[in-house]
Amino acid sequence: MSESVSVPHGLPMERDAGPFDPPSRITRLREARPVSPMIFPDGHQGWLVTGYEAVRRLMADARFSSRHDIGILRVPYEVPGMPYPTEPSPQIPGVFITMDPPDHTRLRRRLTGAFTVRRMKQLEEHIGEITERQLAELARLTPPVDLVREFALPVPSLVICELLGVPYADRAGFQANSAKFMVKDQPFEEKMAAYGALTTYLAELVAGKRAAPGEDILSDLARQEDLTAEELTGMAFLLLLAGHETTANMLSLGAFALLEHPDQAAALRADPALLPGAVEELLRYLSVADIFYRYATEDIELCGETIAEGSTVVVSLLAANRDPARFEDPDTLDVRRAARGHLSFGHGVHQCLGQQLARIEMRAGFEGLLRRFPTLELAVPAAEVRLRTDMNIYGVHELPVTWSETAR
Repeated sequence: MSESVSVPHGLPMERDAGPFDPPSRITRLREARPVSPMIFPDGHQGWLVTGYEAVRRLMADARFSSRHDIGILRVPYEVPGMPYPTEPSPQIPGVFITMDPPDHTRLRRRLTGAFTVRRMKQLEEHIGEITERQLAELARLTPPVDLVREFALPVPSLVICELLGVPYADRAGFQANSAKFMVKDQPFEEKMAAYGALTTYLAELVAGKRAAPGEDILSDLARQEDLTAEELTGMAFLLLLAGHETTANMLSLGAFALLEHPDQAAALRADPALLPGAVEELLRYLSVADIFYRYATEDIELCGETIAEGSTVVVSLLAANRDPARFEDPDTLDVRRAARGHLSFGHGVHQCLGQQLARIEMRAGFEGLLRRFPTLELAVPAAEVRLRTDMNIYGVHELPVTWSETAR
């Protein structure tokens, strides 16, 4: 531990070190005390875990529960209109990321066949075709254009809609409601209204799948009669939200990072074989799904600190992925780095089910952008790019780009 830092009151969220780096207060805290007490807005003393080794241990330890219904799980920032919790939240059927085994295992197993490495490899060519069509649409536009709206969001939305059997024509509605739901300080009533609209839409969709199943993942789930309608709706909500939000933000923030590091983009153009490793490095470097929560079900010792039973524990994957104890020169983007072991997809039983799908989409997306738009650049100064510091999944709201010659 290199220095003494004060116990944070609330989660430090200001991206004052740059658009790609953790908040400087979190970096200092990781250096001084990687498992640190944190005071929550309601006065609860919980914990913030930022060190790589501590995060890995915590996420592999079943005593740190993902459930929201066994104790009071606090939020480390204010949400307008949301009262401080005085009792556990009810479990939402089907949302297995907020469950522990065996309930988590029962539901997750229903999806493992849909997301195997083999099945994803079979989809790789088709995902490439979807990406190329969207790149062709992008090339027909007159720059400057917003890369989020015209490329980074449509590609994963097209892919997940097709996989799940969700009509792509409905994307505007579910994207608008998912965005409202994901805003950190969205007024509580508006957040719940957006969630209600999403689940109402998905409940009608899965009811249709039960009546007339097709050849898609939601239909496969709907054929399983022991899953309730509520569980199907919760699983659909989780898959749809995760399936487009995280990958869309990785594509847009990753493009921003490559534009701000032209030497790295040039290396990828010169040697496309670097791309699979570059995707892992961008995942590590950016960690768009940063903050996760756990509930301590008993007193637990973690890297020299004792976390009391009933504590809410906040985990920063971005801070862990930038830990110099694990990665040399971690704040440098290096597409030649061997970034294996990063925690961007989590660790333990909750490791991201769709990670192979996300990797395929990112490889196709970054390769196509670099190949077809060799002169791609920002259309505004980097400081004017609007960052999603207000969202639970980090990225950019818009990425205005331009190019100076006909796209290939």
